[in-house]
Amino acid sequence: MSSELLWALSRASGLVLLPLFTLVVVLGVLAHGGRRLGRSPRVVTPLVHRALALAALGFLLLHVGSVVADSFVDVPLLAVVVPFSAGYERFWTGLGTVAVLLLVAVVATSLARVRLGRRVWRAVHALAWPFLAVSLAHALGVGTDTRTPWGLALATACVGAVVAAVVAGRRRDRWRPADPVRRPSVLQESPR
Repeated sequence: MSSELLWALSRASGLVLLPLFTLVVVLGVLAHGGRRLGRSPRVVTPLVHRALALAALGFLLLHVGSVVADSFVDVPLLAVVVPFSAGYERFWTGLGTVAVLLLVAVVATSLARVRLGRRVWRAVHALAWPFLAVSLAHALGVGTDTRTPWGLALATACVGAVVAAVVAGRRRDRWRPADPVRRPSVLQESPR
């Protein structure tokens, strides 16, 4: 493949990744506690969350693969797993590697969720927050398009969407009625 095509693939996939991972995090926030997407059944939100996460992983593979294959930038395969080892934009590319490693932890624990238990899974899954922040920093630092007015507007919209989801989630939790007190059934004998 030509270097121009690889550069275009890495740019395009990177631009798709920022809003796509933002949407995955927003849906994760909404899915927390069984919230619904509009009037859809509760099961839809986590299913859409997982489907978009899988799509984002595909775009991430395309992004990383096109960067590594591009001979113009010095990003060897080792730089995908060893942060700050790339020759091209060492710091910003290193942040991308840190983001990939955080995402690997989130995905691995999600695949083993049943075996890990809810508490461990939630603790590791919370790495999605630093993942998104580090990914945003990587995009702003190394991305040529994120330095344009529309690129900055996209990044700002992504941050705004996450903040809005968190605020809406907290507001909804605050006004959610307490769990009803369990009372004995009418059919049960009363303790006398």
